[in-house]
Amino acid sequence: MSLGAKWLTDWEPSDRLPVYTRANAGEVLPDPASPLSWTFLWEPAILPGWADSMVEAGTFDEGVLDAVHPEVVGLFGGRLYINASCTRLFGERAPGLSAEMVDLTYFGEHPDVPPYVHEPWHDSPHNTELLGTWMGTVLTATELPQLLADRAGTDGLRDARPDLGALTDHQLVERARSFLPEIRRLFCRHIVVTAGSSIGPGVLAAVAQALDDPSLALTLITGIGDVDSAAPSQAMWELSRLPASSPEFTAGFAAFVHRFGSRGPTEWDLRSETWETQPSLALGLIEVMRPASDDEAPQLRNARNIERREAATAGVRTALADQPEVLAQFEAGLRSAHVFLAGRERTKTTIIKVVHEVRMALRELGARHGFTTSETCMLLADEVDAFVSDPDAFRPRLAAREQQFLELYQLDPPFIVDHVVPPLDRWARTGDTRAAVAAAGDVLHGVPGAPGKITGRARVVLDPADPFALEPGDVLVAPNTDPSWTPLFVPASAVVVNVGAQVSHAVIVSRELGIPCAVSVHGATERIPDGALVEVDGNAGTVTVISLS
Repeated sequence: MSLGAKWLTDWEPSDRLPVYTRANAGEVLPDPASPLSWTFLWEPAILPGWADSMVEAGTFDEGVLDAVHPEVVGLFGGRLYINASCTRLFGERAPGLSAEMVDLTYFGEHPDVPPYVHEPWHDSPHNTELLGTWMGTVLTATELPQLLADRAGTDGLRDARPDLGALTDHQLVERARSFLPEIRRLFCRHIVVTAGSSIGPGVLAAVAQALDDPSLALTLITGIGDVDSAAPSQAMWELSRLPASSPEFTAGFAAFVHRFGSRGPTEWDLRSETWETQPSLALGLIEVMRPASDDEAPQLRNARNIERREAATAGVRTALADQPEVLAQFEAGLRSAHVFLAGRERTKTTIIKVVHEVRMALRELGARHGFTTSETCMLLADEVDAFVSDPDAFRPRLAAREQQFLELYQLDPPFIVDHVVPPLDRWARTGDTRAAVAAAGDVLHGVPGAPGKITGRARVVLDPADPFALEPGDVLVAPNTDPSWTPLFVPASAVVVNVGAQVSHAVIVSRELGIPCAVSVHGATERIPDGALVEVDGNAGTVTVISLS
């Protein structure tokens, strides 16, 4: 293999914070990160914003994290890894939490996770005090108006986009760079809100446990409403009710692409196609919805979930009526959970609009000189200005680099990196190691995601761009779920995902759309036979194989 021991943009793992994981990273970058995305967008904007969020919440003090390669993540084999040591440190330092509690949220019972090893420097009363103050603001928040202001500030980006074809090469690069400070600020807010989205559900889980009904916690945060990332699916549903050849559909789809065109598979990478750059991706998802009956409308499902949530909420209030202090904690946790879970999806939707403007500018830069988007994204950030001066000089280099980059897709990244990254020539090849296929009666365990229990035919879908095997009522079994997968939730009766956590995108949207969901079901896409009859219990996070045909 020509890649050697490491990829050209790879990092070295941290000695101080050495455990990294692919858990939840696949929701952001499921595929290798293209060189231009990593060096132009991630390293100068997204990752500093991520580090800023750790300081803002109080996990770290200013200047503790590395200024060049902040230890919040790693890049190994071109794959994004989240630093599990950082998330564990958050658990250790936050009042009322622990590293083990954070592990359970992120990993479930994944077999490859090394045990947490406490070190004296992990204890920091100063940071614990800061985190306690921050957690107090999370539990007392009744709204997040700053997120509405951010959304309003980015909603007009598509309308305000100039004619990119009329800009010079230098102007295109300057336009792309001009968005980086805003992306850093918005990503900091996204991670702070994401961290906050775990606090309220934690309170509800404790209340549900005390009431001897652990599954109650999921019902209490189902159908919360105002989830921005569910909006494209709802809009697609409305379009699926219109004849594809009708003028109404044509006009409606054009408006849809204008509004939601920044979304698509692996949307955090500049190399990826989106619903604007490749509208057929969205059209295919709409076609999958067409056979579904009107009774499966997302709005109807959501209404049923709201009824269940309100009934469950009323039941808890009655049960806690004679315990005013506990009832007050419950009310605070409930309000916070709703505000921050919706907020998490809002911050993500907002920032993707800005990322997309960077994509469109750099895409135009390459295309006008005869480069595909993939070839353009083989550039490194410090090569961009030289590329503008002499694009032709880069043709051999980018072609060779693209060939190497595509080899990364043939590697199966380790789920955990602990201190040492194996050389790439020792990584398993995709398909070399497959989990044992489940037999009738087998139960696969994961993490509870969205409540409910359903029986249906398993449909293993590995690519949201090729969804046509999925039929209404099928159980969608997926490797990961970024927002481009969400429309497939609409015709599905349940969702099962290889990875993910209780605040992951798949979970939040499943709750909003009213379907059971189990995440972190290790090896689900390999173990569950396509077409098998399965029972998904979203309350327990289990998948039971009933029969194989």
